[in-house]
Parts: sequence; C-alpha cells; structure tokens
Amino acid sequence: DLAVPHSGSFAAELGHSTASLALSRAGQRDFGGPGDAAPVRDWEWEQRVVDGHPFHPNCRSRPGFSVAEQLAYGPEHRPVVELGLIPVPARECLVSGAWPDRLRDGDRVLVPVHPWQAAHVLKRAGAPGASGRGEGVASVSRQGVASVSRQGVASVSGEGALAAHPLMALRTLALPDGPHVKTAVSARLTSSVRDISLGSVAASAVLSDFGQAVAERTDGLLRITRTPAAVAAGSPDLTALLRESPEKYAGPGERVVPVAALAGTDLPRSPARLARLARLALTVGLRLLDLGVALEAHGQNLLVVLSPDGEPVRLVYRDLADLRVSPARLAQHGIPVPDVPDRMVTDDALALRRKLFGSLVAGALAGTAGSGSALRAALETAVPDLPRTDDLSALLGGPLPAKALTLMRLSPGAAGDQWAELPNPLRSGSG
Repeated sequence: DLAVPHSGSFAAELGHSTASLALSRAGQRDFGGPGDAAPVRDWEWEQRVVDGHPFHPNCRSRPGFSVAEQLAYGPEHRPVVELGLIPVPARECLVSGAWPDRLRDGDRVLVPVHPWQAAHVLKRAGAPGASGRGEGVASVSRQGVASVSRQGVASVSGEGALAAHPLMALRTLALPDGPHVKTAVSARLTSSVRDISLGSVAASAVLSDFGQAVAERTDGLLRITRTPAAVAAGSPDLTALLRESPEKYAGPGERVVPVAALAGTDLPRSPARLARLARLALTVGLRLLDLGVALEAHGQNLLVVLSPDGEPVRLVYRDLADLRVSPARLAQHGIPVPDVPDRMVTDDALALRRKLFGSLVAGALAGTAGSGSALRAALETAVPDLPRTDDLSALLGGPLPAKALTLMRLSPGAAGDQWAELPNPLRSGSG
C-alpha cells in the first residue's frame, strides 16, 4: 500500500518490527511499580528500555533473528549471553591498545564473538547459546571456541564462553567484572549494518585519548568511557572492542543511567530536573561544538549521573566512532586534529550542528520530555544560562534537525544520513 520505490523491503521490515515489538512488550515488567527493585548494575538500566529506538520506523526490526534468537539475545528479554572466544594468530590481527592477557592464548588473540555472528556470518561449526529466558533454543555446538573459566579467564583447552549481559545496542554486552564488549553483528539494526570497521579499530586508542582531552575542558561536567583495547582479525566481521563501564564514573550513592532509560526514574516527571538536564547537556554539547567536536548524543550514547536524591550532576558519553571533528575549530583552540577516519572530519557548520542538535535535542531531550510542551519549557528555562555562541543562535533561530530515518530506509542507493527539519519548540507557535 505504500506504493513508493523500495516499499516492498521496507514493508517487510515494518512487519518484522511490529512482531518484534510485540514480543518485547510481552515480557515487559512494571518498571517503577510496587515491588520493582531499583537497578543496581548498569546493564539492568539498559534492559529496561523495552520499545527500542524512539523514532526509527523499524525500532525493533532485527532481520535474520528468529523469535528464539530474539529471546536469547535481546536485552529487553534479560538473558545472559555466552560470547564465543575465537583464537586467531596475533600476527593476523590488527590490535589497538593493550589487549588483555586473559584474552590471549600464547601467540593467539582470543576474539570475543557474538553467537549470532558466529552462527550466521562467520559460519563456524558453532557458537555458544544463551541462558535465562529462551535457554537452549539458540544454542549451537562450540567447536573451535576457546574456553573460559567461571572467573572469565580463557583457558587453553576445553570449551566455554564469556557470560555477559546484553545492553541496548544488543551487540554490546557487559561482563560481570565491569568492562563492556562491543562485538560485530552484521545485521541491519535500525539504519545500518552493525559490524565494526577496521578504521574504527585502528582509531580507537587515538579517539579515547582525544575524547578524554576535550572532556577535560568541560570543568568536570563530562566523562568519556575509554576504549583500552580493540582487535580486528582480518575483516569487520570478526572484530571486538573493550570499553570501560560507565559505572566507573559514579560516586558513592550515585547512579549512571542512559538517557533512554530515564523513563524509569522521577526525572522526566519533574519540570525542574528536566530543565537542569537540558541545561547540563546543552552546556556540554555547545562547549564541545565550539571546540570543534560534535557529539552524537542520543539516548543510548549519552548517560547522566544522578545524585543520591535524583539530581542530574554530570554526563558520561560512550562510543566515539560517530563523532564529527572540525579541523578549523580545533585549530582556533590550539587542539591538534586526531588521526581519525576521513568520514569523521568536516568543517561544515551545518553538518556539525545537525550531528549534535539532531541527536541531543530532537532525540535524547525530546524523548525524555515526552511532549513538545515539556521540551519547550525545559529549553526555555535552560537557554539563558547556555554559552552564547553562533551555534546556540543557529539552534534558537532555525528549524530543529532530525534524521529522516524513513527516507533513509527508502533510499538504499544514498550513502550517509538524510535530514528533515522539524518545527523549533522555542519559536512561537511551534509544536
């Protein structure tokens, strides 16, 4: 019925998304209700996000995943997933940073692999399954996978895996001892295939150092989760990154909550706290944009540190691979341009502003506010205290950018992001 080019595949994805969303909601808990215990670990917050991407037309579309595999690997179903460890000679690997000894076997690197990737893309004889809900339904044999002890240390013989908790990104999982593992899952989840490029692996250490350096210019308002090690074994299909847990940046009694999971807290119901979150996030975003760094600060990448009484006090940002950096702006502040992939580099002010405002205002803040009127009130309260920059003037004076995600799915031949313009909530009469 869409009757537009490429509508056939798009309609199939919509059907899959509808069924997947229904499956997700079928297992939903009464978060915040009587008897609901507050999350303790970071992955528990992430698994509260039931509906997935707030704006993508295929928010729960996971092509290539069976019902059993969704139950076994989807974070909203709260499984424990077993990551395989595939041994690869170190001479055949691109390694960035210091790959840990516990994930080595002599002269071989043990590469963490998502079981879906092992079974469907790498075509290995097998990969670990998942425990918890759906136990056994997605398991396959473990031939060729190195073993791991109960403490998560790889052994030389036998069979086993790394037990981990899937996060919102599905392919990124939290290990029990804290670090997160980002794996390659070569399936189209939302707008792109989720492998890890060789360029991202090579640049991971440089990006960590660069991100930390610019975060230090925010007077303690922003922390960056570092990527201490990354590995690629010959192709984007067999790659992995190790990343710090955001929990590292929580003080006593504090909680680190992804913005997408704030619906389970009191913050969105408090106009004053929502305004303070808007002020905090925009202050950090505008400072970095002026320096020459545009964050993709959507509700998954951006986390907020809440004080023991629920006040937003600072931010944590993860996944630096989608930053945009401006050589001209960096030079104005005496900051060297990092050695990053070309796709991340631009001096185009419109592209930089779209990256930040589309993800942060149209995405994270709008999703948290839940309505145009709540977003407008939060922004009106926050704006007088924001850095007075040309970027702020552009935000206040023009339409609000948002990724045209439906158009992108209907334009398979067009590379990169496409954009729409939404009414500006700060302009009179805007919705």
